[in-house]
Amino acid sequence: MDTSSLTASPLAATDYPLLNIFWTMLELFVWILWFFLLFKIITDIFRSHDLSGWGKAGWLVLVILLPLIGVLVYLIARGQSMGRRDIEQARQNDAAFKAYIRDAAASDAAGGGAGHVDDLAKLADLKEKGAISEEEYQKAKDKILT
Repeated sequence: MDTSSLTASPLAATDYPLLNIFWTMLELFVWILWFFLLFKIITDIFRSHDLSGWGKAGWLVLVILLPLIGVLVYLIARGQSMGRRDIEQARQNDAAFKAYIRDAAASDAAGGGAGHVDDLAKLADLKEKGAISEEEYQKAKDKILT
């Protein structure tokens, strides 16, 4: 058997040093961060209410055609207002969520009493006292939840 062909081609693991692996991982990480920042800026351009349509188009063209310069200029020029828009968006989302909870609780209370939670608690209490069987409890629970 000819062993010269086996020794002539080294394994891939020995041909790629550990430092190169770390360097490749760093490049991949920076590349992913770059795309995250690019998408964040494009989203902010469309979300901004203080820019006109032409302003949005101009920033978008700059960010897409000259990405490195466009992103850096955008962060310098509008980075602070970008943070304020993020905070305002979070406040609006929180207010909408709280309003939804209040509306859901009000409609449940106005819909005929205490709601599903109290009905389930009463059923569980009846089952614990032995007034209803497990099968009756499951049927009633399914009826309440549907």
